[in-house]
Amino acid sequence: MKPIISLSNVSFSQKGIPILQNVDFQVDKGAFIYLIGKTGSGKSSLLRILFGDLPLQKGEGEVVDFDLNQLNHKLISQLRRKIGIIFQDFKLFNDRTVYENLAFVLKATDWTNKTQINTRIDEVLTLVGLETKGNRMPFELSGGEQQQVAVARALLNKPELILADEPTGNLDPETSEKIIQLLKQLSDNQNITVIIATHDYQMLEKYKGEIWQFQQGKLFN
Repeated sequence: MKPIISLSNVSFSQKGIPILQNVDFQVDKGAFIYLIGKTGSGKSSLLRILFGDLPLQKGEGEVVDFDLNQLNHKLISQLRRKIGIIFQDFKLFNDRTVYENLAFVLKATDWTNKTQINTRIDEVLTLVGLETKGNRMPFELSGGEQQQVAVARALLNKPELILADEPTGNLDPETSEKIIQLLKQLSDNQNITVIIATHDYQMLEKYKGEIWQFQQGKLFN
């Protein structure tokens, strides 16, 4: 089976400082992967390369059938419809309800049928256990619930791949476990590939997955 991610000899520098050096990274569909390493070791940069936020400066790369060396504005938009992205700081609009936050994403990715939009929002909120929270404002929710909304947002376009950058960084241990458990269930039950950049090493023991470690810009399995 063809890997969902294939990187070969990828290097990346910022302001002349090497961040990634000759990284090889092969990921199979449905894999559940942790990226670990010190702050600044390259975890976030790798994720940003995978969803087209940083250019592939050197090497070869393919993600969900997109050649990273061939990306342009239109292709980046198409790539991101196949990838769900979860950030540490939620990135929700605080002046819109949960429903409106999710509807914004669907409309931005060319959903036009209101019934289909409503149905999909109901589906993803049910998946993350927030089916009664659609009319709430983000500031009315706990940090954990806001991150659950972020997970729901990542699921809207039925992604093949979810990238999570420190998704539990602002959460208490109990809530952190709930989020990782949810991501593990999505991987196990829906065959979604999940990659989590994290410092939360307790979760590595509880919810087993592949562990890749960054050291001095290099990636080791």
